[in-house]
Amino acid sequence: MSAPTSSPITWASPERATAFQHWLDGLSATQQLQPQTLRPASADASFRRYFRIDAAGGSRIIMDAPPDKENCRPFVQVAQLMAQAGLHVPEVLDWDETGGFMLLSDLGGQTMMQVIDQDRAAANLPLYLRAVDALVAWQQASRPDVLPPYDTALLRRELELFPEWYLARHRGVVVEGKLRETLDRMFELIIERNLAWPAVYVHRDFMPRNLMIPGDSAETRLGVLDFQDAVHGPITYDIASLMRDAFLSWEEDFVLDVTIRYWQQARKAGLPVGEDFGEFYKGVEWMGLQRHLKVAGIFARLTLRDGKPQYLADAPRFIAYIRATCARYIELKPLLRLVDEVEGITEVSGYAYGRV
Repeated sequence: MSAPTSSPITWASPERATAFQHWLDGLSATQQLQPQTLRPASADASFRRYFRIDAAGGSRIIMDAPPDKENCRPFVQVAQLMAQAGLHVPEVLDWDETGGFMLLSDLGGQTMMQVIDQDRAAANLPLYLRAVDALVAWQQASRPDVLPPYDTALLRRELELFPEWYLARHRGVVVEGKLRETLDRMFELIIERNLAWPAVYVHRDFMPRNLMIPGDSAETRLGVLDFQDAVHGPITYDIASLMRDAFLSWEEDFVLDVTIRYWQQARKAGLPVGEDFGEFYKGVEWMGLQRHLKVAGIFARLTLRDGKPQYLADAPRFIAYIRATCARYIELKPLLRLVDEVEGITEVSGYAYGRV
Protein backbone atom coordinates (compact mmCIF):
# COMPACT_ATOMS: atom_id res chain seq x y z
CA MET A 1 0.00 0.00 0.00
CA SER A 2 1.12 3.52 -0.65
CA ALA A 3 0.26 6.95 0.66
CA PRO A 4 -3.39 8.00 0.80
CA THR A 5 -4.89 9.50 -2.34
CA SER A 6 -7.71 11.95 -2.85
CA SER A 7 -8.79 10.69 -6.29
CA PRO A 8 -12.49 9.82 -6.68
CA ILE A 9 -13.64 6.21 -6.63
CA THR A 10 -14.18 4.90 -10.15
CA TRP A 11 -14.95 1.40 -11.36
CA ALA A 12 -13.76 -0.58 -14.36
CA SER A 13 -17.36 -1.43 -15.28
CA PRO A 14 -20.92 -0.70 -14.14
CA GLU A 15 -21.23 -4.39 -13.26
CA ARG A 16 -18.37 -4.22 -10.77
CA ALA A 17 -19.74 -1.02 -9.25
CA THR A 18 -23.12 -2.75 -8.80
CA ALA A 19 -21.50 -5.85 -7.26
CA PHE A 20 -19.60 -3.71 -4.79
CA GLN A 21 -22.68 -1.72 -3.78
CA HIS A 22 -24.67 -4.93 -3.26
CA TRP A 23 -21.90 -6.36 -1.03
CA LEU A 24 -21.55 -3.13 0.94
CA ASP A 25 -25.31 -2.79 1.44
CA GLY A 26 -25.42 -6.28 2.88
CA LEU A 27 -22.67 -5.51 5.39
CA SER A 28 -23.57 -2.05 6.53
CA ALA A 29 -26.03 -3.04 9.25
CA THR A 30 -24.15 -6.02 10.70
CA GLN A 31 -20.77 -4.24 10.67
CA GLN A 32 -22.26 -0.86 11.65
CA LEU A 33 -20.73 0.83 8.63
CA GLN A 34 -21.49 4.35 7.41
CA PRO A 35 -21.56 4.04 3.58
CA GLN A 36 -21.66 7.79 3.02
CA THR A 37 -18.12 8.06 4.49
CA LEU A 38 -16.52 5.76 1.89
CA ARG A 39 -13.34 7.34 0.46
CA PRO A 40 -10.07 6.22 -1.15
CA ALA A 41 -7.37 5.11 1.30
CA SER A 42 -4.54 3.93 -0.94
CA ALA A 43 -3.50 1.91 -3.94
CA ASP A 44 -0.46 -0.26 -4.55
CA ALA A 45 1.65 -1.69 -7.35
CA SER A 46 -0.84 -4.47 -8.01
CA PHE A 47 -4.47 -4.28 -9.10
CA ARG A 48 -5.64 -4.00 -5.48
CA ARG A 49 -7.20 -0.79 -4.16
CA TYR A 50 -8.10 0.20 -0.63
CA PHE A 51 -10.94 2.35 0.68
CA ARG A 52 -11.58 3.64 4.17
CA ILE A 53 -15.05 3.71 5.69
CA ASP A 54 -16.26 4.89 9.07
CA ALA A 55 -17.98 2.49 11.44
CA ALA A 56 -19.18 2.42 15.01
CA GLY A 57 -16.09 2.70 17.19
CA GLY A 58 -13.66 3.67 14.44
CA SER A 59 -12.88 3.12 10.77
CA ARG A 60 -12.46 0.05 8.58
CA ILE A 61 -10.55 -0.73 5.39
CA ILE A 62 -12.13 -2.20 2.28
CA MET A 63 -9.96 -4.08 -0.20
CA ASP A 64 -11.03 -4.10 -3.84
CA ALA A 65 -9.21 -6.98 -5.52
CA PRO A 66 -10.74 -8.03 -8.87
CA PRO A 67 -10.76 -11.85 -8.74
CA ASP A 68 -9.65 -12.17 -12.37
CA LYS A 69 -6.47 -10.27 -11.48
CA GLU A 70 -5.83 -10.91 -7.77
CA ASN A 71 -6.01 -14.04 -5.62
CA CYS A 72 -6.88 -13.11 -2.04
CA ARG A 73 -6.43 -16.58 -0.54
CA PRO A 74 -2.73 -16.01 0.26
CA PHE A 75 -3.60 -12.72 1.99
CA VAL A 76 -6.10 -14.45 4.26
CA GLN A 77 -3.73 -17.33 4.99
CA VAL A 78 -0.73 -15.14 5.81
CA ALA A 79 -2.83 -12.74 7.89
CA GLN A 80 -3.81 -15.71 10.07
CA LEU A 81 -0.20 -16.93 10.33
CA MET A 82 1.06 -13.48 11.30
CA ALA A 83 -1.69 -12.94 13.86
CA GLN A 84 -0.84 -16.31 15.41
CA ALA A 85 2.82 -15.20 15.56
CA GLY A 86 1.80 -12.13 17.55
CA LEU A 87 2.14 -9.57 14.77
CA HIS A 88 -0.18 -6.59 14.41
CA VAL A 89 -1.98 -7.25 11.11
CA PRO A 90 -5.41 -6.44 9.67
CA GLU A 91 -8.21 -8.69 10.83
CA VAL A 92 -10.41 -10.05 8.04
CA LEU A 93 -13.96 -9.07 9.11
CA ASP A 94 -15.73 -10.14 5.92
CA TRP A 95 -14.61 -11.62 2.60
CA ASP A 96 -16.58 -11.95 -0.61
CA GLU A 97 -14.22 -14.32 -2.37
CA THR A 98 -16.27 -14.48 -5.56
CA GLY A 99 -16.57 -10.71 -5.88
CA GLY A 100 -13.09 -9.87 -4.66
CA PHE A 101 -14.12 -7.55 -1.81
CA MET A 102 -12.81 -7.69 1.73
CA LEU A 103 -13.55 -5.77 4.93
CA LEU A 104 -10.55 -5.34 7.23
CA SER A 105 -9.72 -3.73 10.53
CA ASP A 106 -7.89 -0.42 10.11
CA LEU A 107 -4.27 -0.19 11.32
CA GLY A 108 -4.21 3.57 10.83
CA GLY A 109 -3.22 5.94 8.07
CA GLN A 110 0.43 6.63 8.89
CA THR A 111 3.26 4.46 7.60
CA MET A 112 6.69 4.13 9.13
CA MET A 113 8.00 5.74 5.96
CA GLN A 114 5.97 8.87 6.64
CA VAL A 115 7.47 9.45 10.09
CA ILE A 116 11.10 8.58 9.30
CA ASP A 117 13.60 11.42 9.63
CA GLN A 118 15.60 10.99 6.44
CA ASP A 119 18.20 13.54 7.52
CA ARG A 120 19.07 11.93 10.87
CA ALA A 121 19.49 8.18 10.56
CA ALA A 122 20.17 7.55 14.25
CA ALA A 123 16.90 9.25 15.24
CA ASN A 124 15.06 6.39 13.53
CA LEU A 125 16.75 3.58 15.44
CA PRO A 126 13.81 3.00 17.84
CA LEU A 127 11.46 2.63 14.86
CA TYR A 128 13.76 0.16 13.13
CA LEU A 129 14.13 -1.87 16.31
CA ARG A 130 10.34 -2.17 16.49
CA ALA A 131 10.47 -3.47 12.92
CA VAL A 132 13.16 -5.95 13.98
CA ASP A 133 10.91 -7.15 16.81
CA ALA A 134 8.14 -7.90 14.31
CA LEU A 135 10.55 -9.62 11.92
CA VAL A 136 12.06 -11.90 14.57
CA ALA A 137 8.58 -12.86 15.84
CA TRP A 138 7.51 -13.68 12.27
CA GLN A 139 10.59 -15.79 11.61
CA GLN A 140 10.26 -17.65 14.91
CA ALA A 141 6.83 -18.88 13.83
CA SER A 142 8.28 -20.54 10.70
CA ARG A 143 7.27 -24.06 9.75
CA PRO A 144 8.12 -25.93 6.55
CA ASP A 145 5.51 -26.84 3.95
CA VAL A 146 3.10 -24.07 4.96
CA LEU A 147 4.06 -21.28 2.55
CA PRO A 148 5.32 -21.68 -1.05
CA PRO A 149 9.07 -22.35 -1.25
CA TYR A 150 11.41 -19.56 -2.32
CA ASP A 151 13.27 -22.04 -4.51
CA THR A 152 15.56 -21.97 -7.53
CA ALA A 153 12.66 -21.67 -9.97
CA LEU A 154 11.09 -18.67 -8.22
CA LEU A 155 14.39 -16.88 -7.64
CA ARG A 156 15.27 -17.37 -11.29
CA ARG A 157 11.87 -16.12 -12.53
CA GLU A 158 12.35 -12.99 -10.45
CA LEU A 159 15.87 -12.40 -11.73
CA GLU A 160 14.67 -12.73 -15.32
CA LEU A 161 12.56 -9.61 -14.82
CA PHE A 162 15.81 -7.61 -15.00
CA PRO A 163 16.87 -8.61 -18.53
CA GLU A 164 13.30 -8.80 -19.84
CA TRP A 165 11.95 -5.51 -18.55
CA TYR A 166 14.85 -3.33 -17.43
CA LEU A 167 17.50 -4.20 -19.99
CA ALA A 168 15.47 -5.12 -23.08
CA ARG A 169 12.33 -3.01 -22.79
CA HIS A 170 13.52 -0.04 -20.76
CA ARG A 171 17.13 0.29 -21.92
CA GLY A 172 16.68 -1.21 -25.37
CA VAL A 173 19.47 -3.76 -24.92
CA VAL A 174 19.47 -6.94 -27.00
CA VAL A 175 19.85 -9.72 -24.41
CA GLU A 176 21.81 -12.37 -26.28
CA GLY A 177 25.33 -13.66 -26.88
CA LYS A 178 27.98 -12.79 -24.29
CA LEU A 179 25.60 -10.60 -22.35
CA ARG A 180 23.12 -13.47 -21.97
CA GLU A 181 25.92 -15.83 -21.01
CA THR A 182 27.17 -13.42 -18.36
CA LEU A 183 23.69 -13.00 -16.91
CA ASP A 184 23.13 -16.77 -16.81
CA ARG A 185 26.44 -17.32 -15.01
CA MET A 186 25.81 -14.51 -12.52
CA PHE A 187 22.22 -15.57 -11.87
CA GLU A 188 23.27 -19.14 -11.13
CA LEU A 189 25.86 -17.87 -8.65
CA ILE A 190 23.41 -15.48 -6.95
CA ILE A 191 20.80 -18.23 -6.57
CA GLU A 192 23.36 -20.71 -5.23
CA ARG A 193 24.68 -18.29 -2.60
CA ASN A 194 21.22 -17.26 -1.45
CA LEU A 195 19.77 -20.75 -1.18
CA ALA A 196 22.73 -21.77 0.99
CA TRP A 197 21.02 -19.93 3.88
CA PRO A 198 18.39 -21.68 6.04
CA ALA A 199 14.76 -21.05 5.22
CA VAL A 200 12.20 -19.22 7.37
CA TYR A 201 8.99 -17.33 6.70
CA VAL A 202 9.73 -14.43 4.35
CA HIS A 203 7.37 -11.43 4.08
CA ARG A 204 9.05 -10.50 0.76
CA ASP A 205 8.39 -6.76 0.94
CA PHE A 206 9.28 -5.92 4.53
CA MET A 207 10.00 -2.19 4.36
CA PRO A 208 8.83 1.09 5.94
CA ARG A 209 6.07 1.71 3.38
CA ASN A 210 4.43 -1.55 4.51
CA LEU A 211 4.83 -0.98 8.25
CA MET A 212 2.22 1.09 10.03
CA ILE A 213 2.39 3.41 13.03
CA PRO A 214 -0.48 2.27 15.31
CA GLY A 215 -3.39 4.67 15.51
CA ASP A 216 -4.22 3.26 18.95
CA SER A 217 -1.87 4.77 21.54
CA ALA A 218 -2.13 1.57 23.59
CA GLU A 219 -0.69 -0.49 20.70
CA THR A 220 3.12 -0.61 20.66
CA ARG A 221 3.59 -3.04 17.77
CA LEU A 222 4.09 -1.73 14.25
CA GLY A 223 1.34 -2.83 11.90
CA VAL A 224 2.35 -5.07 9.00
CA LEU A 225 0.76 -4.89 5.53
CA ASP A 226 1.28 -6.19 1.98
CA PHE A 227 2.24 -9.69 3.10
CA GLN A 228 0.24 -11.75 0.58
CA ASP A 229 3.34 -12.83 -1.36
CA ALA A 230 5.00 -14.43 1.67
CA VAL A 231 7.12 -17.53 1.07
CA HIS A 232 9.46 -19.91 2.91
CA GLY A 233 12.98 -18.91 1.97
CA PRO A 234 16.38 -17.49 2.92
CA ILE A 235 16.55 -15.90 6.37
CA THR A 236 18.63 -13.07 4.87
CA TYR A 237 15.78 -11.73 2.72
CA ASP A 238 13.58 -9.60 4.95
CA ILE A 239 16.40 -7.79 6.76
CA ALA A 240 17.91 -7.01 3.35
CA SER A 241 14.52 -5.65 2.26
CA LEU A 242 14.22 -3.52 5.42
CA MET A 243 17.67 -1.95 5.27
CA ARG A 244 18.09 -1.66 1.48
CA ASP A 245 14.79 0.01 0.88
CA ALA A 246 13.09 0.42 -2.47
CA PHE A 247 12.36 4.08 -1.74
CA LEU A 248 14.96 5.12 0.83
CA SER A 249 18.74 4.72 1.18
CA TRP A 250 20.88 4.88 4.32
CA GLU A 251 24.63 5.18 4.82
CA GLU A 252 26.22 1.83 5.53
CA ASP A 253 27.03 2.57 9.18
CA PHE A 254 23.31 2.78 9.98
CA VAL A 255 22.55 -0.29 7.85
CA LEU A 256 25.25 -2.19 9.75
CA ASP A 257 24.02 -0.99 13.13
CA VAL A 258 20.45 -2.21 12.60
CA THR A 259 21.56 -5.43 10.88
CA ILE A 260 23.90 -6.29 13.75
CA ARG A 261 21.12 -5.67 16.25
CA TYR A 262 18.79 -7.88 14.23
CA TRP A 263 21.45 -10.62 14.04
CA GLN A 264 22.02 -10.50 17.79
CA GLN A 265 18.31 -10.67 18.55
CA ALA A 266 17.77 -13.45 16.03
CA ARG A 267 20.59 -15.50 17.55
CA LYS A 268 19.09 -15.11 21.02
CA ALA A 269 15.76 -16.27 19.60
CA GLY A 270 17.42 -19.40 18.20
CA LEU A 271 17.07 -18.41 14.56
CA PRO A 272 19.63 -19.82 12.08
CA VAL A 273 21.64 -16.67 11.34
CA GLY A 274 25.04 -18.29 11.99
CA GLU A 275 27.84 -17.56 14.47
CA ASP A 276 29.76 -15.10 12.29
CA PHE A 277 28.15 -11.72 11.63
CA GLY A 278 30.54 -11.01 8.77
CA GLU A 279 29.32 -14.09 6.93
CA PHE A 280 25.72 -13.21 7.66
CA TYR A 281 26.21 -9.69 6.33
CA LYS A 282 27.66 -11.09 3.11
CA GLY A 283 24.54 -13.23 2.83
CA VAL A 284 22.35 -10.16 3.30
CA GLU A 285 24.24 -8.33 0.56
CA TRP A 286 23.87 -11.22 -1.90
CA MET A 287 20.18 -11.52 -1.06
CA GLY A 288 19.76 -7.78 -1.51
CA LEU A 289 21.38 -8.06 -4.93
CA GLN A 290 18.79 -10.59 -6.06
CA ARG A 291 16.01 -8.35 -4.77
CA HIS A 292 17.35 -5.22 -6.45
CA LEU A 293 17.75 -6.90 -9.82
CA LYS A 294 14.17 -8.15 -9.52
CA VAL A 295 12.73 -4.81 -8.40
CA ALA A 296 14.48 -2.90 -11.17
CA GLY A 297 12.66 -5.19 -13.58
CA ILE A 298 9.35 -4.84 -11.74
CA PHE A 299 9.56 -1.05 -11.69
CA ALA A 300 10.28 -0.98 -15.42
CA ARG A 301 7.29 -3.26 -15.99
CA LEU A 302 5.05 -1.06 -13.84
CA THR A 303 6.02 1.90 -16.02
CA LEU A 304 5.98 0.31 -19.45
CA ARG A 305 3.09 -2.15 -19.07
CA ASP A 306 0.95 -0.76 -16.28
CA GLY A 307 1.30 3.00 -16.85
CA LYS A 308 2.79 3.80 -13.41
CA PRO A 309 5.89 5.87 -14.25
CA GLN A 310 6.51 7.03 -10.68
CA TYR A 311 8.13 3.69 -9.81
CA LEU A 312 10.89 3.85 -12.41
CA ALA A 313 12.02 7.17 -10.91
CA ASP A 314 13.66 5.09 -8.18
CA ALA A 315 15.67 2.99 -10.65
CA PRO A 316 18.95 4.85 -9.95
CA ARG A 317 18.69 3.72 -6.32
CA PHE A 318 18.61 0.08 -7.42
CA ILE A 319 21.44 0.49 -9.86
CA ALA A 320 23.51 2.03 -7.04
CA TYR A 321 22.69 -0.91 -4.74
CA ILE A 322 23.55 -3.40 -7.49
CA ARG A 323 26.84 -1.68 -8.35
CA ALA A 324 27.91 -1.36 -4.70
CA THR A 325 27.44 -5.08 -4.04
CA CYS A 326 29.02 -6.17 -7.31
CA ALA A 327 32.04 -3.95 -6.65
CA ARG A 328 32.61 -5.60 -3.27
CA TYR A 329 32.81 -9.22 -4.50
CA ILE A 330 35.26 -10.28 -7.20
CA GLU A 331 32.91 -13.02 -8.40
CA LEU A 332 30.41 -10.34 -9.35
CA LYS A 333 32.73 -8.12 -11.38
CA PRO A 334 31.34 -9.39 -14.72
CA LEU A 335 27.89 -8.23 -13.64
CA LEU A 336 29.32 -4.87 -12.57
CA ARG A 337 30.94 -4.37 -15.99
CA LEU A 338 27.69 -5.32 -17.69
CA VAL A 339 25.62 -2.85 -15.64
CA ASP A 340 28.20 -0.09 -16.04
CA GLU A 341 28.14 -0.35 -19.81
CA VAL A 342 24.35 -0.45 -19.98
CA GLU A 343 24.12 2.61 -17.73
CA GLY A 344 26.94 4.41 -19.55
CA ILE A 345 28.89 4.74 -16.31
CA THR A 346 32.22 3.54 -17.71
CA GLU A 347 33.67 2.45 -21.00
CA VAL A 348 34.26 -1.27 -20.79
CA SER A 349 35.80 -3.45 -23.45
CA GLY A 350 34.87 -7.06 -24.02
CA TYR A 351 31.14 -6.65 -24.60
CA ALA A 352 29.17 -5.58 -27.63
CA TYR A 353 25.61 -4.83 -26.62
CA GLY A 354 23.14 -4.48 -29.45
CA ARG A 355 20.43 -1.87 -29.29
CA VAL A 356 16.90 -2.45 -30.42
